[in-house]
Amino acid sequence: MRIVESIEALEALYERKPSGAALDKVTDRLTPGQSAWIAASRFCILSTVGPEGTDASPRGDDGPVVQIMDSQTLLLPDWRGNNRMDSLRNIIRDGRVSLMFLVPGATSVMRVNGRAVLSCDDAITGRFAQGDTHPRSVIVVTVNEVYPQCARAVLRAGLWTRGDESGALPSVGELVAEAKAGFDGAAYDTEWPERAKTTMW
Repeated sequence: MRIVESIEALEALYERKPSGAALDKVTDRLTPGQSAWIAASRFCILSTVGPEGTDASPRGDDGPVVQIMDSQTLLLPDWRGNNRMDSLRNIIRDGRVSLMFLVPGATSVMRVNGRAVLSCDDAITGRFAQGDTHPRSVIVVTVNEVYPQCARAVLRAGLWTRGDESGALPSVGELVAEAKAGFDGAAYDTEWPERAKTTMW
């Protein structure tokens, strides 16, 4: 296997420099257009880094996945999940984060790089109240870079157009049963839809 071991070798391999637009599109704060794009996104992927390595976590909401506090600040609620807290642990120890926002039907992806802290302030968590429920914490992201990613990856994947979703993929219960002997995957899968209804927030 040939390994690329230096920046010089990497640049020689790819030869062409980034186009003007690939560099010109990067801003250090949200423009009005970028804000509108992010406000339309109900789903993003949060990437963090910590002593144990990297982590990428899907985040979704019923409406905008983040609130835009100002042109350099995003608020991402930590709604109920599996309580592993991998992303949250990483943020406390190393605030570097990246976010990738997707909008159904759109072929571009909006990317944000920045630094984050974790807030449990009632004034912040209360902004996301769902009835009597609010997130236990909110990820407060300070934007360092924001830019749209070109559409090639989504177009190549036919992400919104092929209609070949899930199909015969194994269920989560089956996957856990493969990982842990004796786990009742069938019971997990049977109980999950009802559990999801009552634990969404």
